[in-house]
Amino acid sequence: MAIFSVYIINKAGGLIYQFDHNNTRPELEKTFAYPLNLMLKIYDDKVVVAFGECDGIKVGHCVLGINGITAEGRYLQDGREILEVLSSAENYPINIKFGRQKLSTNEKIMLASMFHSLFTIGSQLSPEPRSSGIELLETDVFKLHCHQTMTGIKFIVIADPRQTGVDVFIKRLYEIYADFALKNPFYSLDMPIRCDLFDTNLQQTIEQTERQGINTV
Repeated sequence: MAIFSVYIINKAGGLIYQFDHNNTRPELEKTFAYPLNLMLKIYDDKVVVAFGECDGIKVGHCVLGINGITAEGRYLQDGREILEVLSSAENYPINIKFGRQKLSTNEKIMLASMFHSLFTIGSQLSPEPRSSGIELLETDVFKLHCHQTMTGIKFIVIADPRQTGVDVFIKRLYEIYADFALKNPFYSLDMPIRCDLFDTNLQQTIEQTERQGINTV
């Protein structure tokens, strides 16, 4: 069980805090013979699996390296274009490392803004007035928990589906926000949170929640 990430979004949809915890992304290496039995394409300047799955390699995985040479977008560190290397039979057998690349800061900001819009749409689609909006999104590998305060601040926690005590953790997160952000005389409301005490207390609370996995923190 684990808590993967914490996001805090202001009332305008801007990302003011993000923390990744225990968010290691598995990498898979496999030696392939020619021709490659996966269909790859360029997406967002990365080489991504578009079709075909094998040995844990799935659609959406990126090429992270070839024969020990790290990938940098669509190119290898030695300057060769990845798709050209993989299209040449003389380069086989070839060892390819796949995985999911970490989100960039800009991608996290964009995703926070998108979720803010989805939250608003969810509230408007509700057949009942004064809907709370999206509180939980569930997939097979994670759950996204969201709590919006009366002032419009959204606390988002991405956790393992088996992780318990997340609701209590979010309440504790709100307390940490109030104690170490709002009470900080140097902090401006709705601006990015940069406070070592906030980081330290958040990390300690996450670790305690993961250890206990119960309904109290």
